[in-house]
Amino acid sequence: MRLTSDRPTHIESYLVTVRTGQWFGWSDSSNKIYANLVVHDGGSKPTESDCTNGLAALQTAWDLENNSYKSQRRAEYPSVVDQLDDIYNNGIDAWKATIKATKDKYPKP
Repeated sequence: MRLTSDRPTHIESYLVTVRTGQWFGWSDSSNKIYANLVVHDGGSKPTESDCTNGLAALQTAWDLENNSYKSQRRAEYPSVVDQLDDIYNNGIDAWKATIKATKDKYPKP
């Protein structure tokens, strides 16, 4: 399953994973940079390095999930309903051929 539809590109994607609730905000909402990060809940402010590294980890996880052979196959397989319809109308061998084409296109590493 895909993590999100878009690859994380901002430290805000990391910050929402640090604590629950609306614990942070921005002193200038039109310029969401680390220097403008404000903590509302009295907790400690993550370091800029924590934010940068956390975002990088999220991006790596997203890349692995969304660029893996499994996710590429999953995106191309027909829906389960269409696969069952294919089996009913054309038989198992025709269904296997449809699935094999996708498996061949995106082989296991």
